[in-house]
Amino acid sequence: MQRRSFLQLSLAAPALAYTLPALGTTGPLPKRSILVRAGQDRSGQPFQFLDATFTVKVSGQDNEGRCVIFDTLRRAKIGPALHLHTDLDEWFYVVEGEFKFQAGTEMLRLRAGDSLFVPREVVHAFVKTSEGPARLIVMHQPAGSMEEYFRLVSQLPDQGPDSRKALAEKHGTRFVGPQLTPD
Repeated sequence: MQRRSFLQLSLAAPALAYTLPALGTTGPLPKRSILVRAGQDRSGQPFQFLDATFTVKVSGQDNEGRCVIFDTLRRAKIGPALHLHTDLDEWFYVVEGEFKFQAGTEMLRLRAGDSLFVPREVVHAFVKTSEGPARLIVMHQPAGSMEEYFRLVSQLPDQGPDSRKALAEKHGTRFVGPQLTPD
């Protein structure tokens, strides 16, 4: 059943992304389809960030900045510091594993098949809580410069919040608190 849900989401996510209104973007929709095979990255360059492998499935460059969609494979019980995005919304879909999320003042537990939408300016963070690998689909809308940000910070020798703070601010992300613990 989990595989079926993932396959349905994989087919529906790009269509959903194109139908959601993107504030601040105009222009025609792309005139060609873009196929990204299972386990592949849109540019052929997956990257590591916070002990997770990111593969870009839909790039903002493909759709005039309407959205970016990442498929992330998470190995460690670690996640981003409590933060907010000033100019984009974020959507999460748990494919495999379990996560603890903070969205605003709420603490939530998400399992495979659950999704969470976090509007811009709402503080949020998450951490993997289950054993073994976990997968999380993450969409930013509009795409903003999130793909560029993640690719840049993946090159930093220290990926901790203090090392990323200035770069994050340049890309519309503001750190406001510590990382969550998986307890």
